[in-house]
Amino acid sequence: MSLDNIIDGRAIAKEVHTETEARVCALKAVGVKPSLIFIRVGEDPASRVYVGMKERSAMKLGIRSQTTVLPSDTPESQLLDLIKQFNDDEGVNGILVQAPLPPHIDETKIFSMVSPAKDVDGFHPINAGKLMLGEKGGFVPCTPAGVHELLIRSGVAIAGSQVVILGRGNIVGKPMAAILCQKESHANATVTICHSRTRDVVFHCRSADIIIAAMGASEFLKEDMVRPGATIIDVGVNRMEDPSQEKGYRLVGDVDFKAVQPIAGKITPNPGGVGPMTIAMLMRNTVLAAEQQVAKHK
Repeated sequence: MSLDNIIDGRAIAKEVHTETEARVCALKAVGVKPSLIFIRVGEDPASRVYVGMKERSAMKLGIRSQTTVLPSDTPESQLLDLIKQFNDDEGVNGILVQAPLPPHIDETKIFSMVSPAKDVDGFHPINAGKLMLGEKGGFVPCTPAGVHELLIRSGVAIAGSQVVILGRGNIVGKPMAAILCQKESHANATVTICHSRTRDVVFHCRSADIIIAAMGASEFLKEDMVRPGATIIDVGVNRMEDPSQEKGYRLVGDVDFKAVQPIAGKITPNPGGVGPMTIAMLMRNTVLAAEQQVAKHK
């Protein structure tokens, strides 16, 4: 099986990290060390892993990071007070509240409490609004921003392309559509969002030049749904039962990689595709937040 059509997310993330590190050095030259706060509520295993990966990336790039871990029964009001404390701290550039949060905490309220100027996850309504309106200066959610960067740096033609996004979530699907349909370079695509109520998903996928799978359905995208030569981006992370594995499951994406890879023009592996780019975009957003804070005080 040829691997010539693989989009190497790890290699592209490394390129982005190199650029980000140079910007960190420039900030340090004027006495500013970018800082990023992680807030984790409870001991969700996946959240612990994700925050740990983000911490290590920050350390490698020279970004100061700090993680605050709260018990799972922490009152919502206490979490809101903590976020306000970091909002008011001029030494903090970015704040990330790791999802998922316990059921008794309203995620929308929590994400809206983070200052838009420190919302490096891009979830605040003001940043979401800026993205929808095509305004500059806001923060774009890290995963869709990472997908966009993968497409650009892989030489995928976006302008005029038919793009199908599988999934309409606020974290990936909707912001991804907003990015790709903007009237600017590396956008200008015709975007269709497919979801659980879409009639004839196969028809839409078969007409697409680019498919971005972000619906959380194990190996949903099969070879008969893909037009030969199409670019396939797999965002999904799902557990699939597998008795042969020690844990009883294996992690798979939303794309049946083995079946789709031979006919795709370009395709991301999973893991090693979108995941590294999400972290790279988080680090880049944090540095942007620090740069904007420096500019504000000039």
